Amino acid sequence: MPSVATQPGGTPWLNIVGVGADGLSGLAPEARAAVAQATTVIGGARHLEMLPEQPGQERLVWPSPLETALDWIEARAGQPLCVLASGDPFWFGVGATLMRRFPVAATRVFPAPSAFSLAAARMGWPLQETRCLSVHGRPLEALRPWLHDGARLLILSRDGETPGELAHWLDELGFGASALTVLEQLGGARERIGATTAADWGAREVDPLNTIALECRASPVAPTAPVIAASAGRPEAQFEQDGQITKREVRAVTLALLAPGRGECLWDIGAGSGSIGIEWMLADPANRALAIESRAERLERIGRNARTLGVPALQCIPGRAPEALDGLATPHAIFIGGGLTTPGLVEYCVESLRPGGRLVANSVTVEGDAVLAAARERHGGELTRISVSRSEPLGAMSGWKPLRPVTLWSLRRS
Repeated sequence: MPSVATQPGGTPWLNIVGVGADGLSGLAPEARAAVAQATTVIGGARHLEMLPEQPGQERLVWPSPLETALDWIEARAGQPLCVLASGDPFWFGVGATLMRRFPVAATRVFPAPSAFSLAAARMGWPLQETRCLSVHGRPLEALRPWLHDGARLLILSRDGETPGELAHWLDELGFGASALTVLEQLGGARERIGATTAADWGAREVDPLNTIALECRASPVAPTAPVIAASAGRPEAQFEQDGQITKREVRAVTLALLAPGRGECLWDIGAGSGSIGIEWMLADPANRALAIESRAERLERIGRNARTLGVPALQCIPGRAPEALDGLATPHAIFIGGGLTTPGLVEYCVESLRPGGRLVANSVTVEGDAVLAAARERHGGELTRISVSRSEPLGAMSGWKPLRPVTLWSLRRS
């Protein structure tokens, strides 16, 4: 919990001022006064260079790692201090980081129009119908779930190389026909807007301060990468695998029982190809998953699948459960897809769940079924058995080929 108080009398001392490309001239009088009256100003080098000389005012450039600056700010608590941020500090900005340490009562915030707002205004795109994303400090692969024919994305770049890297990546994926508009120095005197398709990008000089507007169009030829569906149960063909994968029909039921919420953490034990953890993260951008797997080649495969399907932040944990689970973040849900018969694993997982947490374990063996039956006797929950058959050619016709039946045990911890 935040521990830093306001000044005596309740006066806020931490001012967070959003600055656009137009600099101080675009600030409201109150925001300009907050900058001028601060004994310390912290910001990026670009922002600090905008300020006129002011004798006696301490000016600090954001350090790396950024968390170091939080200690600087706390050491100056109670003194008028100003943090300069780009645009809206609470949209992919420093505001959220500051609020994790300092109480809102200690702050005054003066947001400027965000790059998203300015870009939407230039493009004529309703923001509520546009996906706003960032690749600043994030890999391009994180955009993958949002690439659908007709989708509109606004993307914060990390630098002037980002548009070219994005265009090349889109073309490789089969989205070379997508309209790519680069908006540079939005709101400033040097604002410039240029548009082309991803396939026709070529070599271009782009200002480091840029935002990308992307209107997705699949190329006329079949895309080299399939669209990632919004629901669970993606086809097995979308995953690189060695046969250790929860089949799509069973996976859809398993995810429904795991019931991913928002900002929740999953342990995927015996992850195999990583399909359960990946689909858990695809359910909500704020979700986390930890894939626990003892075989190194499978861990590498899980990482590749996670990047290909747009969740590069999935964490791969080497080792065998339950030993490999020690010290991991407390889960909201646990899936046991491998190692079910390991002594003590089920008990460890049940005890590790938060109140209200969900556990699902799947078995395709007689020995695993016995473990699940015993677990239900001890802890309650539900047992479900799923049998799936898929059609396949049978001479000149088609016949049904059954998959192995799967037993599922699901538990919600009270």
